[in-house]
Amino acid sequence: MPSASRMSTPVTVDADEIEGRYAPLGGYTVSFETFKQDVDPAPFFAGLPGDRCQCAHWGVVTAGQLTFRWRDHEETYVAGDAYYAPPGHLPLVTADTSIVEFSPTEELGATMAVVEKNMQAAGVQS
Repeated sequence: MPSASRMSTPVTVDADEIEGRYAPLGGYTVSFETFKQDVDPAPFFAGLPGDRCQCAHWGVVTAGQLTFRWRDHEETYVAGDAYYAPPGHLPLVTADTSIVEFSPTEELGATMAVVEKNMQAAGVQS
């Protein structure tokens, strides 16, 4: 049975804002992310439907605080909280937050293609 851990998964993203480690697990991608500073990535979702993330995520906050914003409400999670974020959200993350998150690989890839394009256009290193 496939598995992944924060320590065994290589660093894929090492930017000023985030360290990210990503591993495929049977149609899903597990993400081990640590945010080094406050991050509001909303501008990078421009061009997606509603200019919002179109991928569902299931996860656990292992340290810090994570907020998901929808058009009509917000939900905030802190260390120890498990969460589900359906499509149509925007994340907001505080410094020193770490998460373990599971996302459908295909939907995540389509969303990240737009996010990465917007990051490159803004001159942000990923």
